Amino acid sequence: MRGGQSLAEALETYLAEWSERTGIAVETWALPATDVPSQVSTGVMTAMSEALSNVELHSSAQTVSIAVTTGRSGLRLTVSDNGQGFPTARAGRGIARMRAAFAEIGGSLSVNSVSGEGTTVTGVVPG
Repeated sequence: MRGGQSLAEALETYLAEWSERTGIAVETWALPATDVPSQVSTGVMTAMSEALSNVELHSSAQTVSIAVTTGRSGLRLTVSDNGQGFPTARAGRGIARMRAAFAEIGGSLSVNSVSGEGTTVTGVVPG
């Protein structure tokens, strides 16, 4: 993240640049309204960039939807695409990197994919 940027600002910038570069539409459902600790922000940005890299390289998606919410229960990241999906048993290094990024900040990450319908990545960091 660039100096002084909030997580929401960093995500907005990153998502706009990614969408422009890839031609894949981004729907932003929610971004955090409060400050997030820098270590958590770094983990979220790492997982987000990895998830979007997977969308770009493997999904054939036309749209990706993003939500990052914070509250008393913690932080939740959701990245959902309308691509082709994949057998989750075939999960590769990118998903391992996303899980590691969330594990480093005390969270967990799951991946749900339906063939022909897309993939949803959900990361949770308890509050």
